[in-house]
This record gives sequence, C-alpha cells and structure tokens, in this order.
Amino acid sequence: MIVYDLECRSGPHRFEGWFKSSEDFARQQERGLVSCPHCGSVDVGKAIQAPRLSRKGNQIAEAPARPQPAKPAEAPGAPVASAPIPAEAVEVIRKLAQMQAEALKSSRYVGKNFAEDARAMHYGEREAEAIHGQTSASEAQELLEEGISLMPLPFPVTPPEQAN
Repeated sequence: MIVYDLECRSGPHRFEGWFKSSEDFARQQERGLVSCPHCGSVDVGKAIQAPRLSRKGNQIAEAPARPQPAKPAEAPGAPVASAPIPAEAVEVIRKLAQMQAEALKSSRYVGKNFAEDARAMHYGEREAEAIHGQTSASEAQELLEEGISLMPLPFPVTPPEQAN
C-alpha cells in the first residue's frame, strides 16, 4: 500500500489516499474516481510530502509535523485543525482535577453499589456520608427523578482495587 497526501485544487483541502501502487492512483485519477472528500471535486493531485521511510523495529520514530492548510471559515465540512489549549483553560482543568482529588479524599468508594447506597442514605436507611462509585446513565436519571442529588465526576477514577 502507498499512502499519498492529496490536495484539492478547487479549494484548500488536504487529505490522505491509500492506493495499491502509483499506477493504481494514476488509473483511478484518470477515470475520475479520486475526489475530494470535503467538496467532491475530482480536480485532485498529489501534494508535496516528505518521504515515509521505514525504520528498524528497535528504533523509535518521531512523527513529522504536518502543516495544516488554511481554510476559509465558511467551508462546511472542512477538517478542523487542532489548536493548542490556551493556558487559562489548562489552569482551569488543573484546578478542577485538584478539587476532584481533594473531594475524593473525604469520600468513600462504593463501586457498583453507588445507586443502592445513595438510595439507602436518601431514605434514611443508612447514615449519610459522601460517596463515589459507578452507575449507569439510566440509573443516575432514576436517582435524580427520585430527588437524590448526584453529580458525575469530570475525570475518570481508578477503583482502589485496581490502583497500584
């Protein structure tokens, strides 16, 4: 298999195409079978690309950074380039993770018994305490409909028995 970086000459679209051989690409292009997945244009050609060389199995390859073409804001369905996360957002995420970690220190893990334990505390069958655990989305909805307060955790939690 050969992987080509292709570009649409009708717009600023770049995408990959996989072909059996360079001749296969040429035949498909001549027949109008190679088209831009973003706008449908068949005016597609190979983009300039760095060669992809195989490395020995014991060497770690670093992926080369691919330049992202500029795209007009009004282009529907155009690929979205990843952007760096703003420092303010990183700080908010860090603080949120820290708050969750602090809250979990004063909470007891109940695992899959979360819904059962939450109901027992709500209906006075068990002494109230802060708990965290696992439940399905439908079970969580039922708890909310019964007036039982709960909140999904923003970050995944490793059960104590699975932690190192």
